[in-house]
Amino acid sequence: MVRVWVVRGGVRCPQGSRDSEVIDIPGAAREGGGCRSKTARIPTLGHWDNKDAAVVTMNPLFAISDLGRIGYGPAYARQAEVLEMVVAARGSAEPVGAHVLLVEHDPVITVTRRPGAAEHLLASRELLASMGVALEETDRGGDITYHGPGQLVVYPIVDLNLLNLGLHDYMRLLEEVVIRTLARFGLGAGREAGATGVWVSGSVRGRGESAKVCAMGVRVRKWVSMHGLALNVAPNLSHFDLIVPCGLAGRPVTSMAAELGEGCPTFAGVKEALSRELLRELRGAWEAACQKREGRVSGASPGAGSGEAGDSGDLGAGQDVRSQCS
Repeated sequence: MVRVWVVRGGVRCPQGSRDSEVIDIPGAAREGGGCRSKTARIPTLGHWDNKDAAVVTMNPLFAISDLGRIGYGPAYARQAEVLEMVVAARGSAEPVGAHVLLVEHDPVITVTRRPGAAEHLLASRELLASMGVALEETDRGGDITYHGPGQLVVYPIVDLNLLNLGLHDYMRLLEEVVIRTLARFGLGAGREAGATGVWVSGSVRGRGESAKVCAMGVRVRKWVSMHGLALNVAPNLSHFDLIVPCGLAGRPVTSMAAELGEGCPTFAGVKEALSRELLRELRGAWEAACQKREGRVSGASPGAGSGEAGDSGDLGAGQDVRSQCS
């Protein structure tokens, strides 16, 4: 159990003011000692009106910023800004292990540049426009997916090199975060071989078959991640009928609301729970990386995992790799 400073309202506040507080998060940062271990400053789960508000926690090792309801384009631009900040912090007195952006998107279908991905769009542009659903090209890994209100989208901008995470291990970390979050609310979920993401077996929506509750797709630049995961809390599931989700024909999509009914937690509750689980996992990766650097344990260096990255070769500065959204 450790102390974490929570910033209220998106502004830097002196500790102890009415706009800030200290809370306990099991497994989060420790104060002092260790391999540059320090207190994580995490903005509260609220809505901020401008990009400057999301910068208040760039100095600490880990940060979580809630951008609230936002369009896909502005959220992508913010990701790109944070990524450059993370890269620039390397080798400084205040390296950034991760800056996580929490988002709820306006209705949008995103299509990757993968050959054949556009063919998985089942609706015309005219129909999408009439329904108020935007269409955007994206540079993440994978195929095609939908984002919209009621879906928690998480963009962890993570220095995989600093945390000594290969792409395969990072994707498994994200899956584990979602699995643990769902378990908190009594929803059993897990992985499926060969299919990145998190699935509910015996799903109500799947009529007894497994159904996807969380899709994932990332891009890595200079060994810093972009994009991330989309957890269906209570979105309009009919919008998934406009596409072949992730290019997987015949595989149903579900949500926490569809599976839990009246027992479904609030969106804010899921957001907080997932944030805590993600922070715990990222801190665990950091501590493991510290132990390796100090020679106490052995392990693979970043990039050693195969997983979604495939035959990516040397992923140095300026090179990218995209994971699978399947």
